[in-house]
Amino acid sequence: MVTATFRFYEELNDFLPAERRRQEFAALCAESATTKHMIEALGVPHTEVELILVNGESVGFDHRLRDGDRVAVYPKFEALDITPLLRVRELPLRNPRFVADAHLGALARLLRMAGFDTLYDNLYQDREIADTAGRDGRIVLTRDRELLKLRSITHGCYVRAIEPVQQLREIMDRLDLARSARPFSLCLVCNASLRPIDKAAVLERLPPSVRDGHEHFTTCDVCRRIFWKGSHWRRMQSVLDGSLQAVATDFCRSCGDGQ
Repeated sequence: MVTATFRFYEELNDFLPAERRRQEFAALCAESATTKHMIEALGVPHTEVELILVNGESVGFDHRLRDGDRVAVYPKFEALDITPLLRVRELPLRNPRFVADAHLGALARLLRMAGFDTLYDNLYQDREIADTAGRDGRIVLTRDRELLKLRSITHGCYVRAIEPVQQLREIMDRLDLARSARPFSLCLVCNASLRPIDKAAVLERLPPSVRDGHEHFTTCDVCRRIFWKGSHWRRMQSVLDGSLQAVATDFCRSCGDGQ
């Protein structure tokens, strides 16, 4: 056995027991233990990690620990470009395409509403989620930290919030998605792209009140649903506006410009 000293930063502390948060602590490691093995043994999913320093040097997940090593583990950096230092994964974490686990159906719909390609099925099994993420280059969204420890998952986010709107704000903030949002460009049901369609082409499928009060429509070519800017659209727009405003406010405060 060897002994290494660990220090986790920022939100990674949420995964640790109280007595180990925001301070250095020593941990016993197996002779051949890697940084990934020990980080996850201590309770932190590897997908939450963006930078590992061992004795001040950036290393990858496969780095083998030695007796006396000092390990600093960091999450996503908010305002500093650390790309030249990264050793833990080949591709950036923030490719905004997602696959959500069975408990995050409402969040999946909200992400689609914001224009982010999000796969979801409440029958998905963990291995299917992992395989889909690897095949399509998707970020796994889950409240199951054990799922994020699967070796095949390289990009993922543990969702801390419970309520769906707060979950949306959390993900948009953590992954800096506000500038990439394309509201109402995807079908909330199918995740397929929406396209404009002439009113005349759908006239017979519209309720009388919609026929009289609306001129602009979009459709999904997969499920053939028709969408228009009615009361449901206005409620969704309000949710999205609130989320974007909250993210912008948090960003300003982090820069020292908030009120």
